[in-house]
Amino acid sequence: MGSQSGDGTGAHGYGSTAHPPPPILSGMRLRRLALEIVQTVALTILAFYLLQTFVAQPFRVEQGSMRQTLEPGQYVLADKLTAALTGYHRGDVVIFHPPTTWPADASGTPYIKRVIGLPGETIEITDGIVSIDGVKIEEPYVYRDGGGDGTGETGSWTLGPNELLVFGDHRSNSSDSRAYGPVPTSSVIGRAVLRYFPLNLLTIITPPTYRAAAP
Repeated sequence: MGSQSGDGTGAHGYGSTAHPPPPILSGMRLRRLALEIVQTVALTILAFYLLQTFVAQPFRVEQGSMRQTLEPGQYVLADKLTAALTGYHRGDVVIFHPPTTWPADASGTPYIKRVIGLPGETIEITDGIVSIDGVKIEEPYVYRDGGGDGTGETGSWTLGPNELLVFGDHRSNSSDSRAYGPVPTSSVIGRAVLRYFPLNLLTIITPPTYRAAAP
């Protein structure tokens, strides 16, 4: 009986020519991978844009008008979402584009101030003491160079339905509503909720509890 050259299984013998393995990534798989990378990058950019436009945005404090609450060079995160839903409250630290009646630099650097007066209220200053609708409020955050008490500082404003009165905490060195008038709520970018840099000063920013006149 003659010997068989194979066992009928289709397996190659040792003497057969082996085919090289297919490339790990074929052209089609490379194209698919490139498409997935592009989609991931595009979705990341879109998510970042939506986050900054509608939810939260980082800002660098440029002015010294909020000393000693916030110092120049510190970074804060502005909440855009909840303010649009709940409105603003007395004591909120807000970031806003300067209205046309306010001074602005060539780059349109936003201002950062504290909300003192709310829509519909009448705000008065007498010798540096703020009253809301005739009721004096305490402002523990106010800082004045040289320890002054605001003697001689006066003013009075009645706000419209979409206006805020904003002052700097560094009351003796702040360009704010005392000189340039109320800020339309449409100019407000958001409410500062977190100081995140420098890291050793990481702080959640919360408005104070006013002993009087708080809504």
